[in-house]
Amino acid sequence: MQTTSSVGVTETPDEPQGGPNHRAVGNTELCEIASEASGRTISPSLYNIDLAPTKAKGRKWTSYSIFTLWANDVHSLGNYAFAIGLFSLGLGGWQILVALGIGAVLLFALLNFSGFMGQKTGVPFPVMSRISFGIRGAQIASLIRGAVAVAWFGIQTYLASVVLRVMLVAMAPGLKDLDSNSILGLSTLGWLSFVALWIVQLVIVSFGMEMIRKYEAFAGPVILVTMAAIAVWVFVEAGGAIQWSGIKGLEGGEMWLTIFAGGALWVSIYGTFVLNFCDFTRSSTTKKSIVKGNFWGIPINMLVFGAIVVVMAGGQYKINGTVIESPSDIVQSIPNTLLLVLACLALLILTVAVNLMANFVAPVYALTNLFPRHLNFRKAAWVSGTIGLVILPWNLYNNPIVIVYFLGGLGALLGPLFGVIMADYWLVRRGKVNVPELYTDDPKGAYFYKRGVNPRAIIALIPAAAIAVAIAFIPALAPAAPFAWFIGAGVAALTFFAVADKKQRHDDVSGEPIAVASTH
Repeated sequence: MQTTSSVGVTETPDEPQGGPNHRAVGNTELCEIASEASGRTISPSLYNIDLAPTKAKGRKWTSYSIFTLWANDVHSLGNYAFAIGLFSLGLGGWQILVALGIGAVLLFALLNFSGFMGQKTGVPFPVMSRISFGIRGAQIASLIRGAVAVAWFGIQTYLASVVLRVMLVAMAPGLKDLDSNSILGLSTLGWLSFVALWIVQLVIVSFGMEMIRKYEAFAGPVILVTMAAIAVWVFVEAGGAIQWSGIKGLEGGEMWLTIFAGGALWVSIYGTFVLNFCDFTRSSTTKKSIVKGNFWGIPINMLVFGAIVVVMAGGQYKINGTVIESPSDIVQSIPNTLLLVLACLALLILTVAVNLMANFVAPVYALTNLFPRHLNFRKAAWVSGTIGLVILPWNLYNNPIVIVYFLGGLGALLGPLFGVIMADYWLVRRGKVNVPELYTDDPKGAYFYKRGVNPRAIIALIPAAAIAVAIAFIPALAPAAPFAWFIGAGVAALTFFAVADKKQRHDDVSGEPIAVASTH
């Protein structure tokens, strides 16, 4: 057990306290300081200021920070589209609430387990993955998570730009002329809107995780008030009545299968987040703050979300007998220009908030982990954002093959990755991690395994991934598709537990000697 006290890894006289950059000390020198502090050889290919564990003292993510994270993400346009889709499938008001409630309870448990890992170790997801997959094998997990996220970052930015175009045309109708041409699949106004939002997000992320925390704290209340206001407006327009029962009259086994499928899909939507939740909780103050933030942000907030969905979908159905696809459909029908602009602005604030935490942080850490000598958080953010631009995401969004097979295929792998990591950390190691060893490439290191890759993790991942992908894409297995994430995670967890070396001794060593201040 290391007892060496921490040395000045966090700051130097030349750098401002709490600033977004800690660059006064080069990465090689930083590793030398960390090596002296830990008594190990810390490798520059595994360690930099962004990948290092965060000091326990000075962390700033409270329960409110966690709550606002979910206040934004739960109320995303994509989630509303999914939940409203349950209404289209025939579920009524109480049935939708039950489906979302099932998903919320499961998510609450999964996110706590995932979040505790980050709070204890202080490391981001790519480093956490080294525990199970090895110091080099972890690139598999972080790159899969990052690839999914960077594509969706571009797509979500495009969807937000559509809302911005609606708002701009409402404010200045003459701009409609700029929305009729096509340059690489996007109009001139579309390009201007997309690039403007792209720059705004990059600027925010350039200031690190602390700026993201502040933005989420600002956006959360705005979104909750806006969505509640839209629901009230629909309720009034519908004469105080909503369609409470299902429009298809589902009953018995078919009804309950749809309810449980909806709850399972709700968890699958968050398959990305439960995997890299430690990217955020590494800066959490206590375990209690995670539980409290998750409680108010997941079960309670999701019930509010469900109530808004039921009122929106059921109220609009009462108004004209149609089923909306998302809140943006309602916003576009608001007759008052000022209210329409304010609603569009709120949707933009929401989409940016969701994009930053769900689709930007993961690829930034993945790239930093891939090139720790050359990329820091800010540089990786610009690289990730640039990739999200050059892939022309509006063309991806309009191509069902790309969405279903490429992004769907990568998404199907997230369950097995989660299963391996959770089984290893909680069942095999019982929460014991030698944090300094995560940053050494010494062949005798605890996480070097064989050439930096843990073959047992790969053995568990491959069959589970094959099963998850098969369930997702083979038509004959379509009834099981909603449960693909759980099946993949379960198979991976059981397989890993079966092949793991349970006789191996695991040391629990703090990362404080090599930790840095939690300023991002």
